[in-house]
Parts: sequence; C-alpha cells; structure tokens
Amino acid sequence: MNSSQQPRPARLAVGVVGAGRVGPALARALQQAGHRPVAVSGVSDASVRRAARMLPDVPLVPPAQVFEKADLVLLTVPDDALPSLVEGLAETGAIRPGQLLVHTSGRYGTAVLDPARRAGALPLALHPAMTFTGTEVDVQRLAGCSFGVTAPEELRLAAEALVIEMGGEPEWIAEENRPLYHAALALGANHLVTLVAQAMELLDQAGVAHPDRMLGPLLGAALDNALRSGDAALTGPVARGDAGTVAAHISELRRHAPGAVAGYLAMARTTADRALAHGLLKPELAEDLLGVLADTDPEGGTAP
Repeated sequence: MNSSQQPRPARLAVGVVGAGRVGPALARALQQAGHRPVAVSGVSDASVRRAARMLPDVPLVPPAQVFEKADLVLLTVPDDALPSLVEGLAETGAIRPGQLLVHTSGRYGTAVLDPARRAGALPLALHPAMTFTGTEVDVQRLAGCSFGVTAPEELRLAAEALVIEMGGEPEWIAEENRPLYHAALALGANHLVTLVAQAMELLDQAGVAHPDRMLGPLLGAALDNALRSGDAALTGPVARGDAGTVAAHISELRRHAPGAVAGYLAMARTTADRALAHGLLKPELAEDLLGVLADTDPEGGTAP
C-alpha cells in the first residue's frame, strides 16, 4: 500500500511526555499534518526551554495531565526510564482506554507497553532512525526518514499512517528483532560521530587548519560508496595489507593520542577480517598485517 492509499488517522489531540530532543519535533511534525498538540511535560530547564521554542502556546503540565488531555501520547523518555514510567502511569490510572500510546525507543517493541495495554491503551513503537538536535531542523530531517515500526497487527496500518504523516518511511521491525535493529543503528551512527570527532582531533594535532573541510568530501564519498557497495568499498592500508603503514599508524597514535589506539586496533582488526573474507585482502599479505594487529596492545606492549 503506498502513501496515497494509507488510511488517514482522525485529527488527534497530541501530548508529549518527555520534552527531550525527539518528542517536540515529532509533535511539530504531527501538528503540520493537522493534529493538535495540547500538552507537554518536561522536568529540566533545557526541556522547558525546548518545549517553549518548539511548541509555543502548548501548556507545560505534569504527565498525568498530559494523559487527561491527549488522544495520542508520545512517550519520548530515555530507554532505561521507559518501563518504570509505563508501569507507574498504569498503576495510577492515568491511562485511558482507547488512548494511542506511542514510544520512540529503538530498543523496545510494544511489550514494554503491556501494562498500558492492559489498561486499555493502544500500543505503538515508532522509532525514527535519525539523530536529533532539539531545533527546527529536526522537523525538516523527518522528511524521508525511516521509522522502525512495531505494533499489533490490528494497529499496523494506523502506525504506518502516522509515520507517513510525519514525513517518514515506515519499516516493519518484529518485536524480537528490536534490540538487534537498535544495535545496528548505534553501531553505524553513534560510533561514526566518535570516529569523525577523533579524526578531526588528530588532523588538528597534525597541523591541518580546517579538519572538517578536509574530511567532508572524503567521508561523504566513503559513506556513499559503502551504502552502494558494502565491503567492496573498503580501501586503505588495512584492505591493501600494508602492514608497515599500519604499524607506523599505531606508533604515531601511541605517541600523540594513546587514547585512540584501542579504537584503531579494534576497527583495523574488524576491517582486516572483512576484507579477507571478501577477497580484498590477499592471504599472503594478511599474515603480516594480522601479526602487527595481534602483537600490539593499547599500552604499547605485546598481547598475551
């Protein structure tokens, strides 16, 4: 079923519990689709400011009052806080039968909402595969953004329709696959930020005036090639089996950025394994390379 054929949800009163970076952006996107934000809750000063900026004129109230006012409630709290929040809301009777309850955690499916389901709520897991800044740009970035969708079969069309209304693309994720799905996104996106920030620091130490300008075209091309070709896009000294160059890298990192050695070794070993498995790294060169990687530890000694 394409987006033009999706059932259009009725206009809903939308509430947000947890005014972090995600909730206000999703509420704004739903507002642009014709829904009506009616209440938001937030605790920290940053959350209060964010709610005021992203959802002006929407009252800031305690979570229980959000549930009183809203037909659809977005639970946009940290993963570890979600189970106890849902249990607490169910125990206090805050949840109304027929209320759409949406969480945005990548880790969880709908089982975490079982206490709310028993209270009559309609559970949906809609996780946007996107990084958020807490600003207006987040709403724009939702256009074409994939959402990991998990919902009971009878609510699947409604869940997918809500995602489409926010500008996203629904991708069905089975309940049991949510942790693996989320691990994959964290591996690709969160660790990428760490790698890029570390690379910029090292270029700065090497005297490069504008590390971001140098890395931008290179990383853009690498990302595009990787998305198109997977492991076939691997290049560089590890994929070529240049053991001497890799040994020099490790030596320089130990001198100038010892904290980067462990990450370099871990990624180099993984890269070598994948390059070897895909026929990019010649077996006769792999032995010396893997020897360099195996015999070196982050502290500068030899591995046991």
